[in-house]
Amino acid sequence: MTPRPLRRHRDPRDRAAVDMEVVVARYAEEVNWTRKLPPGVRVTIYDKRGDLSAARFPYAQVIALPNVGLEAHSYLEHILARGDRPADVTLFCQGHPFDHAHDLHAVAREVAAGAPLADGFRWLGHIVDTDDCRGRRLFTRWSKNRDQRELAVDRFHEELLGEPCPPLVHFRPGAQFAVAAARLRSRPRAFWERARELALAFPDAGHCFERLWDRVFGVRAVDPASLGPDGCLYLKPIRRLQKT
Repeated sequence: MTPRPLRRHRDPRDRAAVDMEVVVARYAEEVNWTRKLPPGVRVTIYDKRGDLSAARFPYAQVIALPNVGLEAHSYLEHILARGDRPADVTLFCQGHPFDHAHDLHAVAREVAAGAPLADGFRWLGHIVDTDDCRGRRLFTRWSKNRDQRELAVDRFHEELLGEPCPPLVHFRPGAQFAVAAARLRSRPRAFWERARELALAFPDAGHCFERLWDRVFGVRAVDPASLGPDGCLYLKPIRRLQKT
């Protein structure tokens, strides 16, 4: 059977203004939305369920991984695989990114068109939030944390970054961001190997990474002065918070 031609916006001859790669950490999510990414952007999907047919995504590289370490493990596998030759900009996201970043396609278009990344890093997401170094503000109250355990962000910070964690960490929930190649190269390979080890061995490592990705790349991407008195900033209306 002759394969159907790719749609024009996924034609491999297309070129983006910026050498950009989108990395998707997928488990069971439907990832057809990747077809709508900007022309010329490379797509790599890390599949942890093992049921994704690569033939359905001829424009993407589909790589099977064991279901361990949440999205942080997928991201770190990619960073190590690319070594010292990453794309100029890499956008890391979940298999269904829109719950946390409704505007992902718009941001991807901006970045692919050459929009600069301040300090080489850009969080994705429509909420900026704050947790403390033990996860008491957010993690212990999270509905999926049924035993209300704390999150050892402070110990994780010291083990990975070699310095004390501040009392509060500011981030955009969802563990999604774009990062420039220079930031990826700013850490030696041994650092990324250590990060991957922690992703597999440290308790709740994925949630620690979620709060610290900007720091992992050597950036402080949230200005605390921009946040409200509750430590939050909402960049779109949040229905559950609106008055009826």
